[in-house]
This record gives sequence, C-alpha cells and structure tokens, in this order.
Amino acid sequence: MIRVAAAGDLHVGADMAGAYRGRLGRLAGQADVFLVAGDLTRHGTVEEGRVAAGELRDLGVPVIAVLGNHDYHSDQEDEITGVLKEAGVTVLEGDGTVVDCDGKRLGVAGGKGFGGGFEGRCASDFGEPEMKAFIRHTKAFADRLGTALLELDADLRVSLTHYSPAEDTLEGEPPEIYPFLGSYLMGEAIDAAAPALAIHGHAHKGTEKGMTQGGVRVRNVALPVIQHAYALYCLDVAEAAAPVAEERVSAW
Repeated sequence: MIRVAAAGDLHVGADMAGAYRGRLGRLAGQADVFLVAGDLTRHGTVEEGRVAAGELRDLGVPVIAVLGNHDYHSDQEDEITGVLKEAGVTVLEGDGTVVDCDGKRLGVAGGKGFGGGFEGRCASDFGEPEMKAFIRHTKAFADRLGTALLELDADLRVSLTHYSPAEDTLEGEPPEIYPFLGSYLMGEAIDAAAPALAIHGHAHKGTEKGMTQGGVRVRNVALPVIQHAYALYCLDVAEAAAPVAEERVSAW
C-alpha cells in the first residue's frame, strides 16, 4: 500500500506564513508522499514563493509539486521553482520522479498543463497564430506528460497536473470556462500510460472524483473542493488500477 496525500490551490500570501503548515502536523504519520497540484501562490511573486516553500519544508515525507497559472502571473515562475527546490520540494514540468515508499517505488510525472477544452467542445490549432499557439502549447505538454509517465520505472505511477485531464471533475464550474480549466489531450496522454491515479487542482467549484475516457481515476484536490488540508489516497500496489481507500484530514 502506498499512501498519497494531495492538495492544490494553496494560494498563500505574505500574510499566511505558518497558517497552512499548522494543518500538516499529522502528515508524516499518515502519508508516504505529499503531492501539491499547483497554485501555491496568489500572484506568483518570489515573496509568496518563499512563504509556500516555508509551508512545505521538512514535512517528514517527500513533497512533489507542480506550478499553476497563479504561480506564472508575475513572470517569476523560474525563481519560485528555485525557491521551492531549495526547500527540498521536487517541482515537475513535463518530467517525472520516483520515490521510495517503504520498499515500493512510486513514480510521479506531471507539470502545469494547460487548457483547450474537451472532445466536442474544444479549440483547435487552426486559424490565427494566437489560437494555434494556445493549442500547440497544450499538445506539447501532453506529449511530454505521456512520455514521462511511460518512462517511469516504478511499481505505481501517478499523474500530477494543475489543469484537469477530464471533464467529470469540472462539474460545478460554468461549462463556458471548461476550455480554460483543462484539456482532453492530457487525458489521452494519461490513458496511454494508464497510471493508477491522475491528480489535479485549478477548478475551485468543481467535483473531486472523475475519470478519463480511458478509465483512469481522476481526483480534483483543490482546497475549496476537498475542504480539508489534504486528501489521502491509499493505493494498492497489487491492484494498481484503483485507489482502495480515501480520507480527508484536518478540516479546512
């Protein structure tokens, strides 16, 4: 059994130092790894990145994160990534990593991802250069994500993104903004690799549980959705296709 704690959309600011960390006291005793699904900051400043790094430093378990759209807002995403890495956080962007969980290898691949929409209601790389660039960005990321997942040498694999790879977990959000919340292209890349779980954030008014078209379980762990400091997913290595238990820890 591998115990995966996950949360997204922390949106920390300079006035929040210690507030989120105070809810993580039980983390090391309950989880083998902590996955953070983007939007660690409010406005993507280095100052906020340092606060986020302080919240995630020395938690007693490996911390793996991706950035979100908020973390890019001030064009300081590289600096924020550096601050997080200095605090011991592994930050993914189209690549993967493997951690040892009590003798079992958990592989995590991911990155921010991007939008574009879902089958039947999606944008295409046709027409103006701006539209082509929008969709080609998603296509390029989906390709990197799929390759990274497939290349993981692990007993279990998990996808970690900020944007959603499935429509199901967007239910509750206005359908008009689905193209800005995720893309089926990421879902296709995930289905080709068939990981045990796909985790994302971003959709604050969405739904926690969903599934890709190919049957991979998807979980939206944005804090406004899970309403707890983190969700805990217990994955059975012998039955990698399904989380066998799910819990909430510390009411938000």
